[in-house]
Amino acid sequence: MLATKALSSLSTLCLSRPIIPRSAAPRLLPSFSGHGCLAYPLSSAAHVSLADGNVSEEKEKWDSSNDESETFLFEDGDGVFAGDDMKRLEAPVIEVKELEELPEQWRRSKLAWLCKELPAHKAGTLIRILNAQKKWLKQEEATYVAVHCMRIRENETGYKVYKWMMQQHWYRFDFALATKLADYMGKEGKFTKCREIFDDIINQGRVPSESTFHILIVAYLSAPVQGCLDEACGIYNRMIQLGGYRPRLSLHNSLFRSILSKLGGSSKYYLKQAEYIFHNLETCGLEIQKDIYVGLIWLHSYQELVDNKRIKSLRKMMREAGMVEGREVLLSILRACPKEGDVKEAERTWIELLDSDDGIPSQAFVYKIEVYAKVGEITKSLEVFRKMQKHLGSASVAAYHKIIEITCKSEQMDLAESLMKEFIESGKKPLMPSYIELTDMFLKSNLHDKLESTFIECLEKCQPNRTIFNIYLNSLVKVGNLGKAGEIFNQMRGNAIIGINAKSCNTILQGYLSSGDFSKAEKIYDLMCEKKYEIESPLMEKLDSVLSSSRKQVKRPVSLKLSKEQREALVGLLLGGLRIDSDEERKNHVIRFEFNQDSVMHSILKRHVHDQYHEWLHPSSKLIAGDDDIPHKFSTISHLYFGFYADQFFPKGQPVIPKLIHRWLSPIVLAYWYMYGGYRTSSGDILLKLKGSSEGVEKVVKTLKAKSLNCRVKRRGGVFWLGFLGNDSMWFWKLVEPHILDDLKDFLKAGSDDSAGESCFHTASDDNRVHLHK
Repeated sequence: MLATKALSSLSTLCLSRPIIPRSAAPRLLPSFSGHGCLAYPLSSAAHVSLADGNVSEEKEKWDSSNDESETFLFEDGDGVFAGDDMKRLEAPVIEVKELEELPEQWRRSKLAWLCKELPAHKAGTLIRILNAQKKWLKQEEATYVAVHCMRIRENETGYKVYKWMMQQHWYRFDFALATKLADYMGKEGKFTKCREIFDDIINQGRVPSESTFHILIVAYLSAPVQGCLDEACGIYNRMIQLGGYRPRLSLHNSLFRSILSKLGGSSKYYLKQAEYIFHNLETCGLEIQKDIYVGLIWLHSYQELVDNKRIKSLRKMMREAGMVEGREVLLSILRACPKEGDVKEAERTWIELLDSDDGIPSQAFVYKIEVYAKVGEITKSLEVFRKMQKHLGSASVAAYHKIIEITCKSEQMDLAESLMKEFIESGKKPLMPSYIELTDMFLKSNLHDKLESTFIECLEKCQPNRTIFNIYLNSLVKVGNLGKAGEIFNQMRGNAIIGINAKSCNTILQGYLSSGDFSKAEKIYDLMCEKKYEIESPLMEKLDSVLSSSRKQVKRPVSLKLSKEQREALVGLLLGGLRIDSDEERKNHVIRFEFNQDSVMHSILKRHVHDQYHEWLHPSSKLIAGDDDIPHKFSTISHLYFGFYADQFFPKGQPVIPKLIHRWLSPIVLAYWYMYGGYRTSSGDILLKLKGSSEGVEKVVKTLKAKSLNCRVKRRGGVFWLGFLGNDSMWFWKLVEPHILDDLKDFLKAGSDDSAGESCFHTASDDNRVHLHK
């Protein structure tokens, strides 16, 4: 075969010329952040652990109270970024014959016709056209078509041709073709397809080229999708450990910046990854920019156990490199001081901040308040708080939270109540963290009347919260008001926003056992067994004697097995977009629960799901005592029990629609699918999101039709949308309503005027409609 030459009859564009659309590889500026609710599996073999220790144990309950200190401020917004550095990447050359080199005229004509025809059609028609050419179309001809599509910038069509080729019996893996197609997909920002080809290359026993590693990392970093940063880190690590490549300076810098740009303080869990990037910069002899030093110190200062030796070492390196420590380094030093109660270092750093031109930021006051509290000097903490009010005009929300927490823990009740009153009058929010501190103080001091009045006041001003309900429930049990305690427990249980947990159940169970109300205690016991909550040992000893007299066998909530509702809910969540990750041997599997942190519906649903699968959750995903802020992303333990669902929904790591789906579409499955991956439009229609093949979607539609549920289907990108319009939406709603969470019914009820989403059936053109086979 001869190397590719320009062919004026079809295209004058050279294949080796890089395609870099404006939107595909943006500069990764400091404002970059990931959001959304999608994630992809990491490579466990080459992945450096992102978290230092148990994530949930370090998680702050109220990140919003101190968000001003959670975002790293970059000093240098310019420079070379990985997205700008792709032009100089080398890739293997694809060799294909030219049309004039083919001996048969009919073959040349048919190839030219395919090259012209295929880009004009959607996936279904394109596959049918290719299938009709099976008698004569072989590897050489199909490769030519795919190459031509890339020449004329129809990369999506080239990708479809490539995937069709892989299904044919004559297919032989072509490294150069796979590399070029993966690179083009990545440059267009289509990281899912780029990753798919990347995995194909590895599955063939080949190491992807440096260009593919680089472009895939850039594609992940450029995507505003939850989980893409983790994927970028995993590919970066494999690029060095598997490929033996030495990434360009721009790639190191872009990945490091993306880590520091994570919002809500979540960057601190990437310390080991950041250290790994720093290590690679050092060993490769590359320039280490000031933001790298400053950012690494910043990450260290947020750790629960601060490595002061490492911070001193980094500061020494900065001085030796002629870099001046700015405000961000001083703030990081001050942030680390409270962890060990280092007042002297805090005072020295404070003086340096005073001497700087930038002035004292509000976070510095909070850290100084905290360091004095650490050594028991509460009066000095209060003095710093008052100086902050005088210096800045008012105290920040974080400062109010911290000073009220300190006075509550030291049981200075009058001062704590006075500060709380001042906080409320300031109009600043959120108030809930301080209300929790107050009620907890009253509980420890047995001031139950004050606790109750504070609880009632809190409900008037704040959104309900399980933590404060648990404190009030504990108070009612302590004073023996079990009637009221039972009402509060049932209120918590019936409200998805609040909900119950093992602590709530153990509290009310203790009350019933202490009062001798064994019938109610048995009901709570049965509930805990059903939900697989752990019963505290002293309570279990009392229960043994109570239950042994009324039951032949005492059951204990220890076995890990999904209940019928858990199984059906899981299928619905998987249809809605939930992911399962598997290890390389596909023996153990992890369910990744991801929720949109900007969605009110998802914030309600995540609490219910967290409670429903709590016994399966990984220790890092379980709530610690006193923490009631459920994260928007959590996961189960790695277990072979999930193998069935992984094989059905993710047989090769990519989402598919199971062949047995027609057996599983029960009302509960549809309800969870709707709550997790569905929307209600402004006109009251219902939309369900679904990923998979056209054939799988067709099977789902036929199954729904057999249940008298008619729907229309459209495809937007890689996602199908099933639309229940008009009366069909009402029939769907009647079927699922009994299984929809009460707090979500107003959001999801069909036929209402309140908007919960925009219909792709009303906004998209008819060209996007998927025509399923009859």
